[in-house]
Amino acid sequence: MAMRRPWRLGLWAGGFLLAVALGFGVPVMLVLDREVRAEFAALDWQIPTRVFARPLVLAAGEPLSAEALLQELEAAAFAEGDGVVPGTYRREGGRFLIATRGFRDVDGPVDPARAEVLLAGGRVASVKRLDGGGPGFMLDPARIATLYGAKQEERELIRLEDAPVLLVAGLQAVEDRNFKHHIGIDPWGVLRAMLVNVREGELEQGGSTLTQQLVRSLFLSNAKTASRKAKEAAYALIIEARFDKRRILETYLNQVYLGQQGGQAIHGVAAASRFWFGREVSRLRPHEIALLIGMIQGPSLYDPRRFPERAKARRDLVLGVFAETGLLTPAERDAARAQPLGVLARPGLARNRYPAFLELARRQLARDYPADALTGAGLVVHTTLAPSAQRQAERAVTTTLAGLERPGRPPLQAALVLTDARNGDVLAIVGDRDPSQPAFNRALDARRPVGSLLKPMVYLLALAQPGRWSLASPVDDGPVQVRLADGKLWAPQNADGQSHGVLPLMDALSFSYNQATVRLGMDVGPGRLAALLRALAEVRAEPNPSLILGSVDLPPLAVAQLYQFLASGGRIQPLRAVRGVLDPEGRPLARYDGRKDAAQPGDAIAARLVTLALQDAAKRGTARALASGPTAGLAAAGKTGTSNDGRDSWFAGYTGRHLAVAWVGNDQNEATGLYGATGAMRVWSSLFSGLPSQPLVPGEEGIEWTYVAQGEFATTEAECPGARRYPFVAGYLPAEHLSCTRRSLLDFFGFGSTRE
Repeated sequence: MAMRRPWRLGLWAGGFLLAVALGFGVPVMLVLDREVRAEFAALDWQIPTRVFARPLVLAAGEPLSAEALLQELEAAAFAEGDGVVPGTYRREGGRFLIATRGFRDVDGPVDPARAEVLLAGGRVASVKRLDGGGPGFMLDPARIATLYGAKQEERELIRLEDAPVLLVAGLQAVEDRNFKHHIGIDPWGVLRAMLVNVREGELEQGGSTLTQQLVRSLFLSNAKTASRKAKEAAYALIIEARFDKRRILETYLNQVYLGQQGGQAIHGVAAASRFWFGREVSRLRPHEIALLIGMIQGPSLYDPRRFPERAKARRDLVLGVFAETGLLTPAERDAARAQPLGVLARPGLARNRYPAFLELARRQLARDYPADALTGAGLVVHTTLAPSAQRQAERAVTTTLAGLERPGRPPLQAALVLTDARNGDVLAIVGDRDPSQPAFNRALDARRPVGSLLKPMVYLLALAQPGRWSLASPVDDGPVQVRLADGKLWAPQNADGQSHGVLPLMDALSFSYNQATVRLGMDVGPGRLAALLRALAEVRAEPNPSLILGSVDLPPLAVAQLYQFLASGGRIQPLRAVRGVLDPEGRPLARYDGRKDAAQPGDAIAARLVTLALQDAAKRGTARALASGPTAGLAAAGKTGTSNDGRDSWFAGYTGRHLAVAWVGNDQNEATGLYGATGAMRVWSSLFSGLPSQPLVPGEEGIEWTYVAQGEFATTEAECPGARRYPFVAGYLPAEHLSCTRRSLLDFFGFGSTRE
């Protein structure tokens, strides 16, 4: 009897503990069930909004260098390879084999494609499709920024049926072979994993089920405590009881942690595929799938960029499991093991590569989308940025300023805006000499006196009156005085302190003479100049006489908007940084096509005449340095500008393809010792020395050329001494003709000269 008492006591104690467990455990499980079920069912991730550059269109005749193409490929996360696997390219001199991935553009889906691209002479010589497709060929756009929500989590959702079969089956083979049958916890799986790991000598299989791993990632910390393990098991049991295996597995694929870039956590296999390989997960090859699965046990430990040997060893172990479980044949396993890791040298995503450009895109989007409607909304924003042009613009600013610094003066700063002269797309923006600095965007926000940059607008207004003015019309560059509204006299002088007498209008603009321009501007009227600035760039300026010489403070972007009218041939084109916005399903939400109005005939002709004068300025006037060196073949049109005391150096110039406005100065608003031609124009020249562009060839429509006699507003023959050829609006040639041939004949007989 005495021997039975301990047994009975133990039975009683066990019953008591069971009763306590039931009494407390059941209510706790009921509460946990309600909480976990609600959280898991309502699981709604914030998907970052992705911002992309423009896709590069490759077509015969387009200006493009091998360096620029390589920059575009690198920015779009193409890897050097065979040019057959999507997202790879192969180069053989000027011959490129490129395989694109396909993407959703604002105009609809663009299918993956393969092509041979030949470059020669700074242009695309030919594009040959290798997949039987049509003539069009576009590179996938580079991802340039990411707008996150509350958490810095990079994520791209994928449906289970869209995941590669090898990925889904291989994940279970390595991490949870009994996934289809267990109830959330798997004691036999833990034992099997222990035996395999002991046999292999490495961590080949994990002990936790996929459901337990998912619980840890979603709801719990990684603290290794008994209470956390108990809660993990309880959560896993509840999820398995309430949700089917497909839902659990799909959630796992979208939640699993697979890397880090700074503050950005990479979650889900789809985001990881782009991060590590620059491709959609559906296009991964077996050795790449094995690497992703192998990294699950330790993304930092097996980081293939930091620890490639360790990552390869882990990958090869996973490939061995694939073969062991029949997912790959031994031959396929061996072939996959022979492959390099194949990860991108740089991550295939970006949070904010180009802060100055992104700020402009944000401002344009703000008209339709509040900031909180963009971040974490899963949208796709397609912009106009050209990565190779942006890189060249940044290089031009940093290298040029380094050579312009002068001892004893404040550090120089710069800003640059580059647009497509044909349509107003903003291709690049630099807002600081350190392009990565997002603090103060001088391209958008630094309002500085523009000086002589406004002079072409004065001449534009005059040349729009062909009955009164032409580029051959004489204008007096003698001393001038203007009485201001307050009764004071304004007597501007030329930069060289000299007067140049009567000269043609073209020379007054080409050499940027102040006195001649003021005379012309007062004839045109400062009020009309102010109205033109408002119409072209929404610039509001007081119609004072000093406006004629640029007494208005503008940021470089506004100056670019003014000059876009000239560069586009007389069209009003609002500059745009955003092409369109797609919803998370790839459907268009908004398009920003810009204005495509044709130029009015009068505007087009007047703009053409100003362009011809600015080309003359780049040949023999204030910008004549462009007529030699790498920019000589572009036949650019350009205008220098310098504010009082040399505080601000400006240059605005355009070619047949591009317009760029550059500013150089300092934040202390002190003298720089630079003029437009010695400061900003050097930045412009450096940019176009490496930027593939095309020569400027103004159209001839509405223009009539003729020779004008020297010192006279009269037509003459080409062979006459001092005769000079000028463009006129058709039908508005000088009424008088002065023939040097007839004059010489009459002089021979002693009758003197005559006029026709």
